[in-house]
Amino acid sequence: MITNTTEIRVRYADTDKMQFVYNGKYLEYFEVGRTELFRSLGFPYRLIESNGYQLPLVEAGVKYFIPATYDDLLSIKATVRELYTAKPKVEYEVKRKDTGELIAEGFTTHVFINSETKKAVRPPKIYIEALAPFFKLDKGKSE
Repeated sequence: MITNTTEIRVRYADTDKMQFVYNGKYLEYFEVGRTELFRSLGFPYRLIESNGYQLPLVEAGVKYFIPATYDDLLSIKATVRELYTAKPKVEYEVKRKDTGELIAEGFTTHVFINSETKKAVRPPKIYIEALAPFFKLDKGKSE
C-alpha cells in the first residue's frame, strides 16, 4: 500500500450557490491527490506520457459526508493498495485540515493505454518499477 497526503485550499470559484464546494470539484481534488501521490514516488504523469502511455479514468465514485466551504484547507489522502493490476485504482479521503472531519471519500479506476493506438495495455514496466520498492517496504513492515 502506498499513501500520500497533499493539501488544497478551497477557492471561491469551487463553491456553488449554497456556498458549498460543488460536488464535481471533488474529482478535480482527487486528480490533485493522485498526481501528487505519483510525483512523491518519483513517477510524475509527464514520465508516463513521455514513455508513450496515458492513464485515462474508466470509473469513479464519491461519497459525501459534510460540505466543504470557501477557504477551507483540505487534506487529500490518496492510496494505491494493489500494484499488479490491469486497472490501477486510487482511493481518496478528503478531510478538513484543522478538525480532521471527513468531508468525502472515493476512488478512481484507470487503465494504461498506448498513446498512439489508444488501446489498453498492461501496466508498463516503468510503472511497476517505480512503485514496486514501496510495496516491498510495506510488506516488510507487516511481517
